[in-house]
Amino acid sequence: MHRLDNAINSCPSPDPQRLLWAAARAALTAGAIIRELYARPHDIRMKGEIDLVTEADVAAESAIIASLAEDAPGIAIMAEESYRGEPAGEERTWIIDPLDGTTNFAHGVPIFAVSIGLLEQGQPLVGVIYCPMQDELFCTSRGGGAWLNDGRIEVTTTDFLVQALVATGFPYDIRKHLDQVIAQTRSVLPKVRDIRRMGAAAVDLAYVACGRLDGFWESALKPWDTAAGWLLVEEAGGKVTGFSGQAYSPFRGEILASNTMLHPLLIDALA
Repeated sequence: MHRLDNAINSCPSPDPQRLLWAAARAALTAGAIIRELYARPHDIRMKGEIDLVTEADVAAESAIIASLAEDAPGIAIMAEESYRGEPAGEERTWIIDPLDGTTNFAHGVPIFAVSIGLLEQGQPLVGVIYCPMQDELFCTSRGGGAWLNDGRIEVTTTDFLVQALVATGFPYDIRKHLDQVIAQTRSVLPKVRDIRRMGAAAVDLAYVACGRLDGFWESALKPWDTAAGWLLVEEAGGKVTGFSGQAYSPFRGEILASNTMLHPLLIDALA
């Protein structure tokens, strides 16, 4: 946990320090479980036609909930595999994706993450994204900057789309969104250097925050996909909105994240 020292010390007050530490410990605990299960045969069931859940999702979520209950008791929880409806807007709520990128995990592609964000009155307070196969811990607190392990991170300074490497993702209910996905890809692809498809929105947002990607957009997401990455990108100096530039909410599904110079250009391209 020494990699957290700089991020913890940069928190604006003791309360987010405690909460960030709790989220990071929970994410690392879940990541260790996922890493141990990665090379084993998987118990896969279907939540939808192409939406998977594995034994690792369930085990990681249980570990996260138990860890948070021990370190930060009394806070509401909204977790992907035990989703019970939207939280009240005014209360603090942990928003948890125990394994973002389950399809990658199930197919042996080592790009996936644990994502834990804390919202209060709909706004993010702390966020942690942990990529267990790379042992990369991204963490942030409101006003405390964005961090990868023990180093501060920032978004890119790319200001031309033709120089930008961007990412997107495809909804599980792709038939419903196919026309929009194709139209946006057709518009963006000729304007940028290239497009990547990581298969995990939390990883995409972490990569925007640390400068590996210049931008990311996706529709039909769930709150647990973006609650942590939203704050991470903003604290790294980036901008997060809906496709038309409207104020972001993880409960509205669509997200556009990039540096501030590319953001209006990507809004135009997605329109």
